[in-house]
Amino acid sequence: MKKLALALSVFAAISTPAIAEGNVEAGKTKSVMCSACHGVDGNSIAPIWPKLAGQHASYLEKQLHDFQAAAKSGGKEGRNDPTMIGMSISLSEQDIKDVSAYYASQTLNVADVASIPAEGEALYKGGDMDRGITSCMACHGPDGKGAELAGFPSIGGQHADYVKIQLNKFRDTNRNNDLNGMMQDVAKKLTDSDIQALSQYISSLK
Repeated sequence: MKKLALALSVFAAISTPAIAEGNVEAGKTKSVMCSACHGVDGNSIAPIWPKLAGQHASYLEKQLHDFQAAAKSGGKEGRNDPTMIGMSISLSEQDIKDVSAYYASQTLNVADVASIPAEGEALYKGGDMDRGITSCMACHGPDGKGAELAGFPSIGGQHADYVKIQLNKFRDTNRNNDLNGMMQDVAKKLTDSDIQALSQYISSLK
């Protein structure tokens, strides 16, 4: 009985989401330097810059840490992006937690999409077994909300242009900070038309 109780307590500790340590109000103040590109509330206007509103705080923290790792390693580790490396290098651990908590607390704005490509929906929901492409839904969920505990980001409602840029980077291995190379494995099997259709479909998810 004692062993069972111990096992259950360990499982509970693993399964319980980590308590957020970031301060939303402090993050709002600190995010002023981010707002020029990402918007005051995390809903960027320019489609090449990602919307951060509603993104999982832990995912945002990881990306900022990865930008810092790239800065310290000369681009050999982490996530290499000249602009974000410059913006993140001076952030403290508390800054990262605060800014991430602030953007996670904001509401994502999703614009209505005129037409949703059927091929994009099919790939997102079912993948393509013949080509060994796993469905996006398997990790990111039917509405693109992802799974924070598993490290899968929310992608639904993101700018199509930004999604397209990132998928191309994963395909070309210019971005390799994904979990166990999962996104690189998927993206290398995608054609240009696949990426275009998926990007448009993902941007329509609410």
